[in-house]
Amino acid sequence: MRNVVPVTSILFIEHRIAPLRERLALHPLYSRIRTPADIRTFMELHVFAVWDFMSLLKALQQQLTCVVIPWYPTRWPESRRFMNEIVLGEESDVFEGRAISHFELYLEAMEQCGADTGPIRNLVARAGELNLGSLPQGVAQFVGATFDIIRSGNLSVMAAAFTFGREDVIPEMFRELVRGLNAEATGAFRKFIWYLERHIEVDGDEHGPLSLRMVADVCGADETRWEDAAGAAELALAARIAFWDSIVEAIAQRRAG
Repeated sequence: MRNVVPVTSILFIEHRIAPLRERLALHPLYSRIRTPADIRTFMELHVFAVWDFMSLLKALQQQLTCVVIPWYPTRWPESRRFMNEIVLGEESDVFEGRAISHFELYLEAMEQCGADTGPIRNLVARAGELNLGSLPQGVAQFVGATFDIIRSGNLSVMAAAFTFGREDVIPEMFRELVRGLNAEATGAFRKFIWYLERHIEVDGDEHGPLSLRMVADVCGADETRWEDAAGAAELALAARIAFWDSIVEAIAQRRAG
């Protein structure tokens, strides 16, 4: 990986996705969450994005590092180091002195606040089938879009979706909102707050800059790869916005019910 990201190419993508990022930052979801019940609704749907992120991460690890026998060195030494580092943190972070994946911690956070983990546990138990038909439409569309990216096998597409579609999608103001509701709920969202703060910390300070360099590494000087990456970034953000829309609808429906 080069020490300097090709700024023009990164700016090309950032310019393309700027309107979508603004829509995501200003999404009404954040102001619609007002009660502990709203957070539970959010978590019961968002957990599927926490899960499918791991599959996108592992798909990148398969291509950037060597996971076959006999082993051989891949062509991206810096990117494979970054990928192994993020897998270490996502799959086996340390929380309260024990190793745990962020997905498993999210499940614990859901249980702590009384959210229903049944649907996500059922999906994971039958992950080999990946039957999305029983899931809410918004969830099925989002997870389906993620696996379409994975199945493409296009490294530039996967790297861009990972970098621009997954980084810092829960704003600071949402974290502050959850902290306030946590005080009212006598600590029921303590683990969820840790999850939010951990991701804000690593995405902003470590993973964000490194993931930009990963995109530069895999796209290189190939204009077609940069165009593929830009398109993937747009699709990933559009999918996230549609997912957020579906969660707003779910919160409204539960209040009405």
